[in-house]
Amino acid sequence: MTSDRTDPSHDSLEFGGSVWFQAGAQTLGGAPRIALLAAIGETGSITSAAKAVGMSYKGAWDAVDTMNNLAGEPLVVRLTGGKGGGGTTLTPRAVKLIETFHAVEREHRRFLERAGAAIEGFATDWDLIGRIGVKTSARNQFYGTVSAITRGTVNDEVSLVLPGGHTIVAVLTHESTEALGLVEGVAAFALIKASWVVLLVEHESGTPLKLSARNQLRGAVQSVKRGAVNAEVSLMLEGGAVVTAVVTNESVDALGLAEGSNAVAAFKASSVILGVKD
Repeated sequence: MTSDRTDPSHDSLEFGGSVWFQAGAQTLGGAPRIALLAAIGETGSITSAAKAVGMSYKGAWDAVDTMNNLAGEPLVVRLTGGKGGGGTTLTPRAVKLIETFHAVEREHRRFLERAGAAIEGFATDWDLIGRIGVKTSARNQFYGTVSAITRGTVNDEVSLVLPGGHTIVAVLTHESTEALGLVEGVAAFALIKASWVVLLVEHESGTPLKLSARNQLRGAVQSVKRGAVNAEVSLMLEGGAVVTAVVTNESVDALGLAEGSNAVAAFKASSVILGVKD
């Protein structure tokens, strides 16, 4: 089965941007208005300049009036009468403004070229930025790839492989699987509230734990933060992922949980919420 979803990390992404002048909170102009000024200087006619840049006569004069007002001095002046029958010309300030804009624009293009060449894997980084920008109340957030989907009568069992090799299993309805577009190979994230995680300590003999919880992640205690009644305990899993549980202070003492000790974080497949990026 294949997915119709497009993975943005496979698209070709490039840096982009534009340059414009501002006067306070007002925009004096960017490339289109500077192009209009340059065309006026070349043609000596607002009508010809407007046609050259694909702008209406009224739109061109509105733009000129705005630039004149915001610049605090005339940039374009209309000449009347005379041997040539009048026309439109640029002031020295406008000519200087065009030169400055083109110089800044050249430097801006060079910056974008250097930045694009310097940052390898930009698409992957952009995808990561999108993931870490997700806001949720769930303390545990994991990102992985769907490795298997087992269909049931009503629900589906979806397995998500994390970068460190651990697998998280979630149970959700057929409708949810379809709505999320979940198929093997699709990237997804799993959310588990810390209060849904149960901590256990294995027997010294290494006898496997017998639990109904589908998910059992083994790791070392990274931190124990005690409160008045409960404690927040974080386990570091192999590969660097961290899973956090909220348990009572009495449980921390009874299990002997301390930094560096080993423990198992267990939670039901029905407690896992899956999501995907649009």
